[in-house]
Amino acid sequence: MRKILISGATRGIGKAIALKLLKEGHSISLGVREREDLLNTPLDPKLNTSNSFLVHTYDATDQNSSKKWVEKTIETFKGIDTIIHCAGIFKRTNLLFNDNEIKDIEDIWKVNVMGPWILTKDAWKYLCLSNKPRIIVLVSMSGKRSKGNLASYSMSKFALMSLCQTMRNEGWEKGIRVTAICPGWVNTDMAKEINHFPKKDMIQTNDIASICSNLLNLPNSSVPFELALNCQLETTI
Repeated sequence: MRKILISGATRGIGKAIALKLLKEGHSISLGVREREDLLNTPLDPKLNTSNSFLVHTYDATDQNSSKKWVEKTIETFKGIDTIIHCAGIFKRTNLLFNDNEIKDIEDIWKVNVMGPWILTKDAWKYLCLSNKPRIIVLVSMSGKRSKGNLASYSMSKFALMSLCQTMRNEGWEKGIRVTAICPGWVNTDMAKEINHFPKKDMIQTNDIASICSNLLNLPNSSVPFELALNCQLETTI
């Protein structure tokens, strides 16, 4: 069984992944901005008092919170062998943005790129000490092609994909295997305003959770670096 850090697990993809892996018996450490968001849910720490489950405050824009989360996880689990990066934000910032939108660009950079970078850095030495360490990053199809006019979101996801490639390069000889999952539309709160595409035809969070579970069971010789998940025809990749 693995010792897993999961960011962004209060809802959506991260929550589905956490629920599945917890049910499978892994030790799960969740980093969340607001612990209250988990109250009266299956991930409520008051309802999961096992030594294999931990909830810790984590803000992707705060470097200190990353270190504290990693340190508490090591204290509790005595190791970390997997990170699953799900924390992310969505902004509709266009190329020709308004002056008052500069903070949106800064925020999306901090959360979508620097957050995973810093958390990976803080946990790196523990990954290197573990057996068959893994990093899974929820990127997006927007990290493979820019579609429409969502400049800041695509920018952050392209940068995140580049970061994944460097994680793979740096970690390969240490046994660290990295997978960048790049879904199209996923049926989450982030896509709730998408009216032109039926929710039932979107990628479902439980399917991504199943993919993550399968990835963690593969031998190091067969771990894919990139998984593009298509719920509609993509002609640019």
